[in-house]
Amino acid sequence: MRDKLVIIGASGHGKVIADIARLNGYHEIVFLDDDKSKNKNGIYDVIGTSKDIEVYKKEYDYIIAIGNNAIRENIAKQLNAKNIIQSILIHPSAVIDKTAVIEEGTVIMANAVVNADVTIKKCCIINTAATIDHDCVIEDFVHISPGAHIAGTVYIGKATWIGVGSSIVNNLTICNDCIIGAGSTVIADIKTKGTYVGCPVSKKG
Repeated sequence: MRDKLVIIGASGHGKVIADIARLNGYHEIVFLDDDKSKNKNGIYDVIGTSKDIEVYKKEYDYIIAIGNNAIRENIAKQLNAKNIIQSILIHPSAVIDKTAVIEEGTVIMANAVVNADVTIKKCCIINTAATIDHDCVIEDFVHISPGAHIAGTVYIGKATWIGVGSSIVNNLTICNDCIIGAGSTVIADIKTKGTYVGCPVSKKG
């Protein structure tokens, strides 16, 4: 780990990630964003756009701070093409079991809980106070929103978004590219991509 970090995405989410980075020991934190009107994000400088990604790779670590799963995946592909390995950032207040596996580019926010034998793959967001119980697998580019609760032995497919305050009961599979609406409850497998809302959920549209 270096002590300098480039965060891609100068947003509110990026400011939260910047604070986690500071708590993880980064002393110089800067942003890249394709909105050229931005020169600051909170107290941090915006020093360029995504076209400048490669400029800083000899001196800086990198992390993507974009909540949209598809955009995050696209930028991750750009980083991979330039042989840039992303950092892993975990808030000091998060509780992570020693058997959990956390892959590159993943951010775990304050007061989150990741229990025994969980695997969280690349570029995931485990947001504030979310909980993931034992033996779950969270595929690449998943976003678990604040206050969502995942019971044990759940599989969540690539690029799925679990909404704020939602709950998923144990031993379920949710396929790729789903959106689970805020406050929803999942009590059965979801096998078709789409948006699901309600208690229990049903497919919307």
